[in-house]
Amino acid sequence: MDTLLHSRASCLIVAPTVAGGKLREGGRIATAVCVPRQLSNSFKLRCSIEESNVSSSPSAVDLAPPTIDLEIVGPEAGGEVTTTSVGSGEKLLRNIILENKLELYGLYGKVMNCGGGGSCGTCVVEILEGKELLNERTDTEYKYLKKKPESWRLSCQTIVGDKSNSGKVVVQRLPQKKK
Repeated sequence: MDTLLHSRASCLIVAPTVAGGKLREGGRIATAVCVPRQLSNSFKLRCSIEESNVSSSPSAVDLAPPTIDLEIVGPEAGGEVTTTSVGSGEKLLRNIILENKLELYGLYGKVMNCGGGGSCGTCVVEILEGKELLNERTDTEYKYLKKKPESWRLSCQTIVGDKSNSGKVVVQRLPQKKK
């Protein structure tokens, strides 16, 4: 569906609205170019329609926000792997894991977790790939993960992406149970 914007004295623009936010290769963009003409006390717009193709060149229009592809690995070697994509910088890793109905907590954490407040240290994950696509460790993480590997993070403190980057992140759930 097209969005129609107009101004009495300036111009008319027809902007295509594309499902999913992307203009795909081979798509077409139609733009109405209008010139105002004054007739006594009113304006009349003379318009011409220009069409252009969307190509696969680097200058092609891309309206989609950057996304992060997540691969969430279970604690057992060769176990379940869940894949999902999220908008860069939009969600905490904890929320993504729980939305996908994956186990995040060990036995103690199931009962004693703080619900994502950063005050218990039970939502530990290991970042196997793509740590550069996540925010820096927070003070809370330094407190709870003092003697743990640098690749371990608290999922309630980990923002996936920074609203401008894209890529792939591989996360190991329950690294303390890894076999």
